[in-house]
Amino acid sequence: MGTALITGGSRGIGAQTVRAFAKKGWRTAFFYHTSEAAAQALAAQTGAVAIRCDVSDSQSVKQACAEALRVLSHIDVLVNNAGIAQQKLFTDITDDDWQRMLGVNLSGAFYVSREVLPGMISRRYGRIINVGSIWGQVGASCEVHYSAAKAGLIGLTKGLAKEVAPSGVTVNCICPGVIETDMLGSFSPDDLAVLADETPVGRLGTAEDVAHSILWLADEKSTFVTGQVVGVNGGFGE
Repeated sequence: MGTALITGGSRGIGAQTVRAFAKKGWRTAFFYHTSEAAAQALAAQTGAVAIRCDVSDSQSVKQACAEALRVLSHIDVLVNNAGIAQQKLFTDITDDDWQRMLGVNLSGAFYVSREVLPGMISRRYGRIINVGSIWGQVGASCEVHYSAAKAGLIGLTKGLAKEVAPSGVTVNCICPGVIETDMLGSFSPDDLAVLADETPVGRLGTAEDVAHSILWLADEKSTFVTGQVVGVNGGFGE
């Protein structure tokens, strides 16, 4: 197996993705920002290397990617998973809210991809998998800044996929639907029951559902798949 770098890897979808890659025998590193205890526990559990990084800061990304390359020697697969969410009325979104949302959810993927791509291009092999959201496809009331950032990630995916395909690098975007992670912490049990009922398969998604799809895109068999937006949503919003 090869090497993988996952951003936002200390919890939720990111942590499950770290576990999935490690279980398959990939040499894995992951970025985390503030969840030190969770990151170290995951590293101990999986053997993956935990690296602190604020993906919204280009200098932090540069240093963290250098560390990842030091421990992995090269990166075959990059999973841009780091993200934040926030529910607010549009007119209540502050400048700081807006910049932070774009910084983590969109600029972070740009910064990390920019650091990792030269090595992929020189080896003529690489997989970049961005983790978007169904809200980036259909929009969400009271999450306009989140929806905008995730829609931007889809645009980044499609443009970059065309640019680097001749160099043997594929770029795809996973768009999860309603997934049971701590990002749903502000939702009541009744709210979650409604969302499950609105999902055609009759349940909320799990981090494992998303991780399995990421692993598929990372596989050698996905060579002819690039520039795609893959919905992992149980039919929600379709």
